[in-house]
Amino acid sequence: MHPRELQPVSTWPAHLELDYVLRQGRTLPVRRCHQGPWLVQKALYPEGPGVCHHMLLHPPGGMAGGDALTLEVQVASGAAVLLTTPGAGKWYRSRGAVARQSLRFDVAAGAMLEWLPQESIVFDAALARVEQHVRLEAGATFVGWDVMCLGRTAAGETFRQGHYHSCTRIERDGQLLWLERGVLEGGSSLLQSPAGWNGAPVSATLVATGPGLDGDVLAACRALRPGNGTAAMTVLPGLWLIRYLGADAAVARAYLTSQWQLLRPALSGRNSCLPRIWAT
Repeated sequence: MHPRELQPVSTWPAHLELDYVLRQGRTLPVRRCHQGPWLVQKALYPEGPGVCHHMLLHPPGGMAGGDALTLEVQVASGAAVLLTTPGAGKWYRSRGAVARQSLRFDVAAGAMLEWLPQESIVFDAALARVEQHVRLEAGATFVGWDVMCLGRTAAGETFRQGHYHSCTRIERDGQLLWLERGVLEGGSSLLQSPAGWNGAPVSATLVATGPGLDGDVLAACRALRPGNGTAAMTVLPGLWLIRYLGADAAVARAYLTSQWQLLRPALSGRNSCLPRIWAT
């Protein structure tokens, strides 16, 4: 055996905890605790004091085999928070160790959390596991999306090896609203099947839950169409799902952004305010 193979896998764990409260009409980050390379920039208020925009930074720029990234967010009653990222996240190829990301969101009554990261690129031979757990109190609002690209398509790379496991759980007052588990295996026939990804490298999902979702908003959302690819919308009790499947992450982002711009006034009474980083 080559000596290099005897060396332990180098890992880079990171943990970030953020707490927000509403004080005198202003949403304030009152607690920030981090370990490792998982940081948050200065709080911004481009739409006034009621909504705090925060950009999360992961300086390594991606997840290598064995890395573990954990984010825990608590939003107190009445506060409103929008979280995003400065660029695409990356899941690098691995020689055997699994990279993990865990998201845990707690949103109190009357509060709102928007989780709107930029896309994730899953390299060929990546080994990834992603978990998201959202706990909502009565009257809380949550909007979150995920845009995933299998392979570095600009370089002609496809997802031939590796795997990507995901689990999303959303609860309100302890009652399950949505549970979804997914397993993508590199080179699987599911990636080419019409019942699966149908050969498309990009998949995107937006989930929205909260008061204010009604028939007029539903009709407007269903009337939207992406520039290319296919899209669908599912309405469940207390929760809406919007999905996209296609060849272009930029198209996926634009489509979900347009949907978010329709949903946001209904959910929060506020017009959309795009984070500046999205324009750079």
